Amino acid sequence: MFGRTFIAGLMTWVLVAAAPAQMQTAVDRPAPSAVEGPVTFTKDIAPILQRSCQQCHRPDSIAPMSLLTYEQARPYARAMKQRTLLARSQFGRGAMPPWFIEKNIGIQKFKEDISLSDEEIALIGKWADAGAPEGNRADMPPPRVFANAAEWNLGKPDVIIKSPSTLVKGTAPDWWGNPWDAQPIGLTEDRYIASVEYKEVIDSRGTVSGPQGSLYVIHHATAGIGGPLGSADAATGGGDAEADGGSGLPIHEVGRNGDLFPDDAGRLVKANGTIVWGNVHLHPSGVKGDDRMVHIEVGLRLHPKGYKPRYESKAAGFGRSELEIRANEPNQKIESFWVAPQPVRLVNFEPHLHAAGIRMCLEAIYQRSIETLNCAGYDHNWVKNYSYDDDSAPLLPKGTILRATAWFDSTPRNLNIVDPRNATNWGRRTVVNMLMAFEQMVFLTDEQYHDLLAKRRQYLDRTQGWDTLVGCPGCWDHSK
Repeated sequence: MFGRTFIAGLMTWVLVAAAPAQMQTAVDRPAPSAVEGPVTFTKDIAPILQRSCQQCHRPDSIAPMSLLTYEQARPYARAMKQRTLLARSQFGRGAMPPWFIEKNIGIQKFKEDISLSDEEIALIGKWADAGAPEGNRADMPPPRVFANAAEWNLGKPDVIIKSPSTLVKGTAPDWWGNPWDAQPIGLTEDRYIASVEYKEVIDSRGTVSGPQGSLYVIHHATAGIGGPLGSADAATGGGDAEADGGSGLPIHEVGRNGDLFPDDAGRLVKANGTIVWGNVHLHPSGVKGDDRMVHIEVGLRLHPKGYKPRYESKAAGFGRSELEIRANEPNQKIESFWVAPQPVRLVNFEPHLHAAGIRMCLEAIYQRSIETLNCAGYDHNWVKNYSYDDDSAPLLPKGTILRATAWFDSTPRNLNIVDPRNATNWGRRTVVNMLMAFEQMVFLTDEQYHDLLAKRRQYLDRTQGWDTLVGCPGCWDHSK
């Protein structure tokens, strides 16, 4: 989709072995010999695929092949070994499953973590090296049941808002702007959101004679919750309605999962509120004749009537537009900063770069101390959102400085780069660059912050988790 099409990126499942020069050097590679005994599909591999792969690798989903059965998975055994090993390469780019959080630093407990352990990667390698045996069919776990393409991963929404349809030509420049007016949500009383999920829907598609391009053509779209139609905060051009008393919603991006708000911090939708569309980035597939009429659907699940949140939830992303990515140069580092105006609990970590981006780290600066919360590789074909486990989410005091450090690679080694001879700066198209950390946060009063610190200390005592404590500097101060 970006410099090379999304579907071409997926199809490299079967091409990795032919292009070793394009792969990062693996580190800490799991040794298949460390796995004792025979490895079979039914006993060892199928459970891994069910948990971490089949959500995409099944009929009517985004992957180019299904991995639901032994017969379907067997031809890709060598490719599965190669692509899972990439998770232990520098930045993890191209790895399957696409989960780029670095395992040797920072917080490691996330919701919906599809990553593989060293042992699981070694099992897949040993299975492939042994000829990919099926094993005893009695060992096969029951098949996983998935929602069909018309259903929603986070559960049936209470409200679905559909954007107008937009024509995206098969071959055309990227387009970035706000094509849609605010739309009523349809609620007549104040309600709180429990989850947000987006879908890109193709209304119609042109006929092409050859292979089609990418599966999706809306690279990203932002939305916010605004006031009634005709009010100041429902005007076209919003999407980040925080300043007008509304609420910025999580973003829709290619490959991104939906968002669950904390149970104690639902997001408010006021009566007669609207969806305010912000920026929409359209990226044609690059195939002549592959024209599409597409629209975005936003599915909102609501908390029950009468629900009142304990905490205030907001979008609080940050970044910088003063970017200059030099031509044909690896490992270019750029930083951005944000200062917490009051105590906060981070809900997620979501790096957002463009084609040249390869990695981002998020650090918390407490007075003279600096702590790395997380680092993640970045691949513009798979924009990932990492939601923290409730008991591991960073609890940060007022005045904490968050530093997002991003690295860019504009050399031919980065397959997402169209032309490494070009220097680029900040911009909206895929071929130029961004540096954004899209964060969802719970904003706390001092009293709420100290209450959460006390609960976190109890959790750490109960689980003996003090040795791995990251992102809670106040946890060490038992005087509060």
